[in-house]
Amino acid sequence: MQDRYAVIGNPIEHSKSPLIHAAFAKQTGENLTYAKILGNLKHFEQDAIGFFQQGGRGLNVTVPFKERAWRLADSLGSEAQSAGAVNTLVALPDGSLRGENTDGIGLVRDLTINHRCLLSGSRILLLGAGGAARGVAGQLLAQGPERLFIANRTAVKAQALVQRLSRQGNPEWGGLEDLAGQQFDLIINSTSAGLNAEVPALPDGVLAPGAWVYDLMYASEPTAFVTWGRAQHAAKCLDGLGMLVEQAAESFYLWRGVRPETAPVIAALSRAGNNPR
Repeated sequence: MQDRYAVIGNPIEHSKSPLIHAAFAKQTGENLTYAKILGNLKHFEQDAIGFFQQGGRGLNVTVPFKERAWRLADSLGSEAQSAGAVNTLVALPDGSLRGENTDGIGLVRDLTINHRCLLSGSRILLLGAGGAARGVAGQLLAQGPERLFIANRTAVKAQALVQRLSRQGNPEWGGLEDLAGQQFDLIINSTSAGLNAEVPALPDGVLAPGAWVYDLMYASEPTAFVTWGRAQHAAKCLDGLGMLVEQAAESFYLWRGVRPETAPVIAALSRAGNNPR
């Protein structure tokens, strides 16, 4: 019998996770199935628990349920604990659920390994302070940037995230209006504005010469934030497809104890979606 895994979110139809994990399973010879679950906004917890009660072995969690999954988990890995958000649930032998967060690892691997981006000593702007930002901020700090500024439309949320990270470094925080007159080498969009084809209201000149932009969202067409970056003449404009594959590989490893190769999967998905990387 095949072991059952899935991704849960709302919306979920666009998710490429089933394709990714099918490719990993074929590559590694692991016997499993992986499906999509449209989570009910009111009853996420029942949906998730029901999946495991029916024999599910692991669950990826995406927007907007990562913080609720953090509360649902019986125990937490270090990344999930510090992030306050969970993107991977693991069924343990005693029937309890372990919450992990592989988003930050996935982002950093995509930037540093796949694109050779030097994060150490750089000036990084992270847009957003929700579950997605929580999942990546700690790993970004661990790379030793010169600055990590977390900006959110509601500045108090950015402040709360910075307070959570205070033991790991000294990130800065503020509202979008506080970015006037500042420049950054890398701007990462973790907001969900792209779901509505919107871009956070950034001041002119916020991109330093040679700066990169990175959108945690991904799509077959350039996202609104990638389009903005191109219009601002950013040196490189990336979406989150590579991060998606890298964080999935870490989830796969947590579930199966086998680490798949990511480069061929990223290349295949890019070709299929005409997504230049």
